[in-house]
Amino acid sequence: MKGLNNAADLFDPLLVMESYTLSSPSSHDANDFAFAFNDSNFSDRILQIEVINDPIQPSSNADGCSTVADWANDRKRRREDIKNENDLLPDQPDLIDFAPREPQDEEADAMLEESPSGDEASTVDDANLQMDCSTVVKVKTLHISSPILAAKSPFFYKLFSNGMRESEQRHVTLRIAASEEAPLMELLNFMYSNSLSVSSPPALLDVLMAADKFEVASCMRYCSRVLRNIPMTPESALLYLDLPSSVLMADAVQPLTDAAKQYLASRYKDVTKHQEELMGLPLAGVEAILSSDELQVASEDAVYDFVLRWARTQYPKLEERREVLGLKLARFIRFPYMTCRKLKKVLTCNDFDHEIASKLVTEALFFKAEAPHRQQILAAESASSSRLFVERSYKYRPVKVVEFELPRQQCVVYLDLKREECANLFPSGRVYSQAFHLGGQGFFLSAHCNMDQQSSFHCFGLFLGMQEKGSVSFAVDYEFAARSRPTEEYVSKYKGNYTFTGGKAVGYRNLFATPWTSFMAEDSLYFINGVLHLRAELTIRNRLDVQV
Repeated sequence: MKGLNNAADLFDPLLVMESYTLSSPSSHDANDFAFAFNDSNFSDRILQIEVINDPIQPSSNADGCSTVADWANDRKRRREDIKNENDLLPDQPDLIDFAPREPQDEEADAMLEESPSGDEASTVDDANLQMDCSTVVKVKTLHISSPILAAKSPFFYKLFSNGMRESEQRHVTLRIAASEEAPLMELLNFMYSNSLSVSSPPALLDVLMAADKFEVASCMRYCSRVLRNIPMTPESALLYLDLPSSVLMADAVQPLTDAAKQYLASRYKDVTKHQEELMGLPLAGVEAILSSDELQVASEDAVYDFVLRWARTQYPKLEERREVLGLKLARFIRFPYMTCRKLKKVLTCNDFDHEIASKLVTEALFFKAEAPHRQQILAAESASSSRLFVERSYKYRPVKVVEFELPRQQCVVYLDLKREECANLFPSGRVYSQAFHLGGQGFFLSAHCNMDQQSSFHCFGLFLGMQEKGSVSFAVDYEFAARSRPTEEYVSKYKGNYTFTGGKAVGYRNLFATPWTSFMAEDSLYFINGVLHLRAELTIRNRLDVQV
C-alpha cells in the first residue's frame, strides 16, 4: 500500500470532478475497471458481506399517499424509527475484533470485522455484545481490489492503510442491513465502472445514502446529477430535502437540494391559491417556499398569517410550536415589511416566545425608521444570508405610516414606487398600497396610469380609498405630495376632502399635470435615483361619526 501514501488527494472534490457523460458510458472507458469486479485474477482481497434483518421493514406506503408530503414523511419516519431503536448505531462502520463463533444478532448498520486466521483468541466488550441484536440471513463473498476501492473512498483507504491487523488480512467483513444490500452492490460496481444500472429516484437515493456512508463522493455527485435530470415532482423534491445533512453530503448534493427548493418555491409561489395543500407540507418544504423572494402574496402580513396557521396545524402542542416558530420559521418571515398594525399583534401572540417576539418587532421598527439609502444597504447585506431585509414581490406595495392622535386624528403615509413599477402601469394598470388605518378604519392608496379628464393623453393618477367595512362614514381632509428635483423636498400636488362611506376612492387623474411620456422621461423631475416618492396626509375633519 506504499503507493497510496498520498492518496488523500484523491478525495479532494476539486481534483476528482469526473466528467461523466450520462448518455455516453464509453466516454470514461479509460477509468473503467468493470472487467476486474469480483474477479480473483485482479483482486488482492476477499470482501464478505453479512446481511442481517432490518429492525423495521422498509416497505413504503408511497402508493397510498393522500398528500404530497406523505411519501417524504413516510421515508423520514421509517429512518427515525430505525434510529430511535438503535441508539448505539454508529455514523460509520466500526472496527471490532472477535473470535470465530456462530452468527449472532448485530447492529443494523454496517460493521467492519476482521476474520482472524488460525485459532486466535480475542475478547468482545459489553458494548459490542449489546449490539448483537439481529440475525445474519445471508452472506455474500466478493473478490475486491484494495487500490481501486481505496482510490474512490476515504473509508476503504483508511481500512486498508491503518496499520492495524485488518489492513494485513486478505479477508474483510462488512455487516449491513438487508435494505442496504442492493445499494451497496451498486456502489461497489460503480467504484469499478463509474456507472449504475438503476435509474429510478428511490433506487438512486438508496445508492446515494450508501455512497454517503462509505464516503464515495464521486458516486454521490453522479447520483445527484442523474436525479437533477429527472423531472421533479412535489414528492421527489420533498424527499431530496429530507436527506441527511452530513458535511460530505451537503457538498455533493447541494445542487440537487437547491433545485428541489427552487421547484417547490416556483410551484407554490401563490400561497393563497395553494394554502390548503401547503398545510400538509413538512417543515423542510415550507422553509423552501418561504425563502423565495417571488411569493405571490398580498403583503408580508399574509406570510405571517400563513406561517401561524401552518404551525398550529402541524404542532398542536404550544411548547413544540413555540420552538419551531422561534428557531426555524421566524427567520423566513420578513418582519420589517409587515404593517405596524400586524407587528403589534406579534407582540401579543402567544405562539411566539415573548422575548423572541420583542426582538423581532424591535428590529423591524428600527429598519422602518432608517433612511431609504440605509435600508438599501441593509437589504444588500442580508441578500446572501437571511434575506430578512429583502423585499418580496408583494401584490400590495408596503407603506410607511406616522400616526397622530392629538390635536386631531391624523396620519402621514409614504409610498415609494420604482421606475420599473410605474412603467409597467402603462397603458391602464394600477398598483395598490397595503392597508393603513386611521380612526380604526382601513384606507389604501392606488396609483394609476389613466387618461386625463379630457381623455386626450395618458397620465399618472393617485387615489385614496377606504376599505368597505361597517356603516360608519368618515369626513377626511387629504393632501398628496411628491418629492421633486432639484430640491428633492416634498411638494404638494393636490388637496381635497371627501366623506368616505367604504368601497369608494377619490383622487386626481393627472397628479403631475403632465402627459405620461413626460412623467416617465429620463429627465423627469419626479424620479430620484429611480424611485418615485409619494406622500399622503389624512386628517379626520371632525369625528361626528355620521351614520349611513
